[in-house]
Amino acid sequence: MTKLSVNINKIATLRNSRGGNTPDLLKTATDIQRFGAEGITIHPRPDERHIKYQDALDLKSIVYTEYNIEGNPIPSFMDLVLKIKPTQVTLVPDAEDAITSNAGWDTIKHKKFLQEVIQEFKNNGIRTSIFVDPVLKMVEHAKETGADRIELYTEGFAHEYGLGNLKGIDSYVKAAQLAQNLELGLNAGHDLSLDNIEFFSKNIPNLLEVSIGHALISESLYLGLENVVNLYLRKLKKL
Repeated sequence: MTKLSVNINKIATLRNSRGGNTPDLLKTATDIQRFGAEGITIHPRPDERHIKYQDALDLKSIVYTEYNIEGNPIPSFMDLVLKIKPTQVTLVPDAEDAITSNAGWDTIKHKKFLQEVIQEFKNNGIRTSIFVDPVLKMVEHAKETGADRIELYTEGFAHEYGLGNLKGIDSYVKAAQLAQNLELGLNAGHDLSLDNIEFFSKNIPNLLEVSIGHALISESLYLGLENVVNLYLRKLKKL
């Protein structure tokens, strides 16, 4: 069964927009695990616009499932991960000012750099995964970096699926098959949602883990609205 790791960046974004500690990030992470999720993912960025570095440290004692920390391996990020020693680190080549991740690694161009970073994490007992596009050359050279897993960047699939093009999954299936042949573990993430996750997971072989944040949090807000509105109406009802 594919594990679900919930990315809680958006909870931190909501908290930071108002100040204070509502919603409570640590309680949310605890509850998400209690509800059955098998992992918690965060992606701290240098500007700390959602997850703060202190959040990452505080979550260490809260996450009892799998703790996955994503990010570009700049020195401050590497120091943070080595201090926490999470279950998994996922290396993402995003710029410091990126709104969200928008491409995988060029594992040919950055192979030497990735090899050095990955070796450092593996020396500290941290499972490593690298974010890649569903391009066979990129998957092939990912193996040479020493990574334990790859995470397929799924925005392209999600876009095509939304247009009704089921063939949009073909490159992902081929990438997954190659990863299996190379004995690379396989994760996936970005724009996966309730609309497309079943089709994706049923067609991708040996999918170990999906990391889902924006869609899951947005869907949770909408699917819970009726209940919360009615709770307020009950509180306001005159006896």
